[in-house]
Amino acid sequence: MAKYSEMESSINTIAQGTIIKGVISAVGDFRLDGTLEGNITLNGKLVVGESGFIKGNIVCQNANIIGRVDGNISVKELLSLNSTANVKGDILINRLSIEPGATFSGTCRMLDEVRKENEQRAASHAAEEEAED
Repeated sequence: MAKYSEMESSINTIAQGTIIKGVISAVGDFRLDGTLEGNITLNGKLVVGESGFIKGNIVCQNANIIGRVDGNISVKELLSLNSTANVKGDILINRLSIEPGATFSGTCRMLDEVRKENEQRAASHAAEEEAED
């Protein structure tokens, strides 16, 4: 039986020509060269290879998109869009790197921006409740 530290460093791979319909949740890193019709949630890094295609939402620590994504992307650290990347959907990220040639259609929001908006809403709501008392 593999130790947890060995499992943590392994990379799950879906090969070109493979089609998965459903939800993927994984520990560690994941490389997709096939097609996923569904959402994927990881606590590691996601690589969508040149032949890779995801029609669904992504939540992960880091992501490197080389292929196509039709769906929303939420990345806690760094999202990299390679020159061949094609992304259609909204992204929520901490840091973003886009190579010339990449295509992106959607909105982009930074996690700090969202956090500040939430703090402002909470403060405003608290002030309204105090005014009512």
